Amino acid sequence: MVELTVIILVLCILSLIIYEGYKFSTIVTQPKTMTHETTYSKALERGNIDEKIWTSLDKKEVKINSPYGYNLNALYFPNDKSKKAVIIVHGITWTLYGSVKYMDIFLKRGFSVLIYDHRNHGKSGGTNTSFGYYEKYDLKACADWLFDQLGKDAVIGVHGESMGAATVLQYSAIDPRIKFCIEDCGYSDATELFTYRLLKDYHIKSSLFVKLASYITKVRTGWSFKDVSPIKLLKDLDLPILFIHGDSDDYVPTKMCVDMYEEKKGIKYKYIAPCSAHADSYNNNKEEYESRIDEFLKDIHIL
Repeated sequence: MVELTVIILVLCILSLIIYEGYKFSTIVTQPKTMTHETTYSKALERGNIDEKIWTSLDKKEVKINSPYGYNLNALYFPNDKSKKAVIIVHGITWTLYGSVKYMDIFLKRGFSVLIYDHRNHGKSGGTNTSFGYYEKYDLKACADWLFDQLGKDAVIGVHGESMGAATVLQYSAIDPRIKFCIEDCGYSDATELFTYRLLKDYHIKSSLFVKLASYITKVRTGWSFKDVSPIKLLKDLDLPILFIHGDSDDYVPTKMCVDMYEEKKGIKYKYIAPCSAHADSYNNNKEEYESRIDEFLKDIHIL
């Protein structure tokens, strides 16, 4: 009888652990995203969108086919007959309106701009989020669309924030056509990030729990946490990269930026923005942020 009780207790504990692992996997792959209306309002409140300027901009709404069978909702801002363009990629839970604050930097320097909603975000299709694993191929589809518009000789770069930053890094490793990459507050490794967030948000310190959630995610969606590790791609990546991070970021630790910068070989730049939390580097340091991008693009002969 005692042995049966112990077996039942062990099975209950194991079931609870698996259930909690499933819940954490769901938190990762099914984040609570915001609508276009909410993100537009938030961008207005924060001064990241000037409504008068926004409505006056020449823009085209487009639907880009994802290789996974759904449409990506995008906005294209042509810049005369420029052969230069940048794709700006937003962070998790947001929509393309999270990318608008960076647009003027590039528009006034002669770039056309493409912004879009990630899969499982905004008005794009897709049923789950993969922290860049599938998103990098959606970004490639956006680049394909841009090259079709501008020609094979177009000079195209990417700029990403948070999950968008991790996405542009992973994408840059699979598409040699891209000329530059700017990553702002991206994570170096998903397993490391989720272990950190688990401790910070839920006060749970357990690498085994993260591994369990990773395995469950692999079974459910086809990717595991170890499949998302931008830092592992940097050693063999020749592309010029500008790394940006807020010095007070406690959502994605600033150390992740430093680690990636040190790992990167070849042309690389780093800007640790003062007095800035997660995704606030530009808002708090607009002139310096633009100056660092100017320096970067001039040094690599894009400007």
